Amino acid sequence: RRGEAGGHPGSASGSSRRGVLKSGWLKKQGGFVRSWHARWFVLRGEQLCYYKDEDENKILGSLFLPGSRVLERPPTPDDPNKYLLEILSGEARGGERAGGSAESTVLMASSQSDMEEWARALRRVIWAPLGGGVFGQRLEETVRWERQHCGHATVPPGALAGLPPAPRVVQQCVSFIRERGLAEEGLFRMPGQASLVRDLQRAFDCGERPSFDGSTDVHTVASLLKLYLRELPEPVVPFSAYADFLACAKLLNAKPEQGFLELSCRLQVLPPANYSLLRYICRCLPQ
Repeated sequence: RRGEAGGHPGSASGSSRRGVLKSGWLKKQGGFVRSWHARWFVLRGEQLCYYKDEDENKILGSLFLPGSRVLERPPTPDDPNKYLLEILSGEARGGERAGGSAESTVLMASSQSDMEEWARALRRVIWAPLGGGVFGQRLEETVRWERQHCGHATVPPGALAGLPPAPRVVQQCVSFIRERGLAEEGLFRMPGQASLVRDLQRAFDCGERPSFDGSTDVHTVASLLKLYLRELPEPVVPFSAYADFLACAKLLNAKPEQGFLELSCRLQVLPPANYSLLRYICRCLPQ
C-alpha cells in the first residue's frame, strides 16, 4: 500500500536515521510516460519510503511491505543494464489481495550486487516475522524466533537450556554434511554450485525449509553454511571479543594450561546464542 505524506519522523535526514535497515539510490518509474527517476530509498521497520534526494524531509511515497513478494529481474539481452526489482503487494503467500490483484512496483538498481542486497534486505523485513530472512539477520533474532515458534522442550546435546544448539539452517546443513560429506575431498574448500546456493538462500529467506536429497551436492550445502556464517552482521566471536580471543590463542601457544583457563573464562562471557552456535560448530569440526 502506498502512502503520501509530508515531513515527519519517517524523513530521510536528521535523527530519523535511527532504525534504518538500508538506504540508497534506486530508480523508480513515474509520470505519464513511465520514465525512470532516481529516488533516495529508506528501509525502516515495515515500510520502504522514498524521497527526492538524500537530505530531503518530504516523503514522496511509501510501500507497506508485510505480505509482499520480491522478485529479481536480471538484465536481458534487450536491456543489458537494467537490474530490476519488482515488489508485488499481497502476494508473498501466493494469493491476491482482497478486492483485486496485487499491486506491482518496479525499481531499478545500479548493479547486480546492489539489486541482490536490496532484495535480501526487503525479504528480511517481509519474512523475518514468519521465520525467514535468516541470511544477514542478527543471530539473537533468529534464535529468539526459533525458540518461540519451534519449541525446545528437551535440550539437545550441545545446547544451552532454552536455546536451540544452532539456527535451523545450520543444523540442516551440518546434518546433511555429516551424513553424506565427511569423506568428500575438499570439503569447505571447493565451491558449490553458485546458482543453487542462491536458490537455497532465497528459499530459507522466504521462510521455506528446502530439503536436501541424494542429488544435492555436498559442496553446495557446505557453501550455503559458509554463506550463512559469513553474512551474520557480527561474527560468532563478536568484534568486541576478538582481541581477547586472539590474546588467548597466543597464550595457548606459550603457556597451554594458563591459556585454556583464560579461554574458558572468555567463552563464559559470550552472548548465549553465540556460545551455543560456537560450541555446536566446534563439536562438528573434529569429524
